[in-house]
Amino acid sequence: METQLYIYNTLVRKKQLFKPIAPPHVGLYVCGPTVYGDAHLGHARAAITFDIVFRYLIHLGYKVRYVRNITDVGHLENDADEGEDKIAKKARIEELEPMEVVKFYTDRYHANMDELNVLHPSIEPTASGHIIEQIELVKEILKNGYGYEADGSVYFDVEKYNRKFEYGKLSGRKIEDLLQNTRELAGQEEKKNGFDFALWKRADSRHIMHWPSPWSEGFPGWHLECSAMAAKYLGDPFDIHGGGMDLLFPHHESEIAQSNAAHGHDPVKFWMHNNMITVNGQKMGKSLNNFITLDEFFTGNHESLVQAYSPMTIRFFILQAHYRSTLDFSNEALQAAEKGLSKLFETYKLIDQLKPAHTSSFDIDAIKNSLENAMNDDFNTPVTIAQLFELSRMINLANDGKASLKQPDIDQLKQIFGLYLFDVLGLIPEKNNSNDQLVNYLMDTILELRKQAKENKDWATSDRIRDELAKLNIQVKDTKEGARWSFN
Repeated sequence: METQLYIYNTLVRKKQLFKPIAPPHVGLYVCGPTVYGDAHLGHARAAITFDIVFRYLIHLGYKVRYVRNITDVGHLENDADEGEDKIAKKARIEELEPMEVVKFYTDRYHANMDELNVLHPSIEPTASGHIIEQIELVKEILKNGYGYEADGSVYFDVEKYNRKFEYGKLSGRKIEDLLQNTRELAGQEEKKNGFDFALWKRADSRHIMHWPSPWSEGFPGWHLECSAMAAKYLGDPFDIHGGGMDLLFPHHESEIAQSNAAHGHDPVKFWMHNNMITVNGQKMGKSLNNFITLDEFFTGNHESLVQAYSPMTIRFFILQAHYRSTLDFSNEALQAAEKGLSKLFETYKLIDQLKPAHTSSFDIDAIKNSLENAMNDDFNTPVTIAQLFELSRMINLANDGKASLKQPDIDQLKQIFGLYLFDVLGLIPEKNNSNDQLVNYLMDTILELRKQAKENKDWATSDRIRDELAKLNIQVKDTKEGARWSFN
């Protein structure tokens, strides 16, 4: 199967024509969350980025196996392989079993993803459910001479690996710089070098999640889980591996090393990384006290928010920036996204009211091609959205009688607009709630009063109603079928 889809490959730092290893099947693996807290905007950006990849590959006709893991063990407090397991720490503080923590936050994550209209992955494996596969992978690495045991723990020998392969080729790091810059930390004396990473850790009294292994009663290293699960479900190598840019080093770099050490080749053909969310130029995170959960966005219950923002507003806000660009949060940007999305939904409804003509003012095939070209250029959602706004302008011109469309073109226009708005971008109209119904009722009443004023030739009252609504960013447009209103 041939396609002109170009994807930016982080490994080679350029766009490449995408050709799957085994067409028409595509293997897509994305690093999912460590489930010890509520999902935030960064989680949403990663999930939505690769939801777009998943959706568009399906649209192109591929059969996609999408694997997104859940990290429920082995992710320690720092990348020096020391400290407490993040989930075990949460369980200790809240006096729960670790798997209670996992279940609670996994359910909340899934609920948030459903609200954002993120499609479910084909498979969602957990690290704790694949201990056997991870132990077998450690055995292969040891057998090939790229790991070493120390007091019941097993570490990856980065320096030895680098003699044959290149450690750092994904992130651009050089082993010489790692040697110079690695700090000596407590608990590092087991390692030959401070930048060696754990494949298996012997459990001490703090770690309540542990399993038997040939080396000790312990638990797998964080980097190991993705290597084991991706190979199990997608083969080795597979097509696309994605995740946030913060995972590029050391997590994804270590995945490459583990695969080469065990199998002699890179694990994946394309590496994709979405960029981060910032607040006033700083990365959003708990340590900077600028952390906002998705539930807080949806309810408006956070001091940094001036209002609540719907899940579709959040999704549209994220899609307005290319996934490889940084995205800066502000209330103004979210409010603009809210208004822009409302306009697109209103335009889609307007298509059914267009009156067909004998001629068409627009080239529908050119419109379709412009949308395809945008998505084929590394999933360029901001350009796709810009094209939809251009479509919106054309539709409004036709509705105002300043352009014309034949009925077949109207039908095709609706199909194209709906395809990209709903199916590809995954944007769906919010369900009407009691507030929406109240607004609609009030606007119907106000427009009826304005209509009566016009019939009575009370132009001052008619104009005043229109002008007062405009102050609320509500636009009233008079048509042959009556007055229509929309948010600006």
